[in-house]
Amino acid sequence: MDPLIGQSACPSLKQFRGGHPAAKGQHVRQGDRRHLPLPPTPQLRALLALNLAVAAASAMVTVNSVVYVRDRLGQSAADVSLALGAYGAGSMVVALLLPRVLDRVPDRVVMLRGALLLTVVFVGLGAITAAGSGSWRWPGRLVVWAAFGAACSMVLAPTGRLIRRSAPPEERTSVFAAQFSLSHSCWPLTYPLAGWLGAEAGLQAAVVVLGAVALAAGLLAVRLWSAREPVTVEHDHTSLDAPHPHVVGTARVANG
Repeated sequence: MDPLIGQSACPSLKQFRGGHPAAKGQHVRQGDRRHLPLPPTPQLRALLALNLAVAAASAMVTVNSVVYVRDRLGQSAADVSLALGAYGAGSMVVALLLPRVLDRVPDRVVMLRGALLLTVVFVGLGAITAAGSGSWRWPGRLVVWAAFGAACSMVLAPTGRLIRRSAPPEERTSVFAAQFSLSHSCWPLTYPLAGWLGAEAGLQAAVVVLGAVALAAGLLAVRLWSAREPVTVEHDHTSLDAPHPHVVGTARVANG
C-alpha cells in the first residue's frame, strides 16, 4: 500500500457537491498553482520533484519485477510475490518507525535523504544486474527491493504533514487534490520508460536511465527546498477561540 494513502485526508464530498462546474475546476487548479513557480512555495515545488524520484523507483519495481525474478534469475512465480512483498515490507517498516523519528528530525531531512537514498539503491541494483551469475543475486535482489520500499516511504510518508504545514487550512483540500494529480502525472513518464527500455535496450539501460531520473529529481528537490525555508506557512484564523489547541502560543492580530 502506498504510504501516502495512510497519511492524506480525503476531501469531503460536500465541498464538491453543487455549485457551477467551473468553480470545481477552479478549486483544483488553485491547488495546482501551488506546485508551479507562481506563487513561490519551495516545499511544494520540491515535493513534485520528489514524486518524480519515487515514480522512477516504483516503476522499476512494478514493471520489471517479473522480468528480473522469472527471466534473469529463473525463480518461480511465487517468488515474484516474495520480491514485491519485500518492497512492501521495507515501506511498512519505515512508515511505522517514522512518526517517532519525525518528532526529532525535520521533514525536509527525512524526505530529501530518502530521495537521495533511491540513487544509492539504483547503484546496488545496477551491480546485481551486471552480475551474470551467483546465488547471492536472489537475496541481494530482495534486499534492494526492500531498500526501494524504505526509501520511497521516507519520501511519501511525511507528505501529509508537509502539506498541512505548507498551506493554510482553507487551501489544504485543493493542495491535497493537486498533490494527488501531480504525483500521478509522473507515472505515465516513468512506467512506460521502464518497460520500453527493459525490452529494447536491456535491464541495465533501464537501471541507468531511471537511476539518473531519480538522481536529477533528488538534486532538484534539494536545490528547491532550502534549509532556511520556514517549517510552517504563516496564516490567520478568524473563527477559532483562544483555548483551541491550534492557536495556542500564537499571536493575536487585527481582525484575527
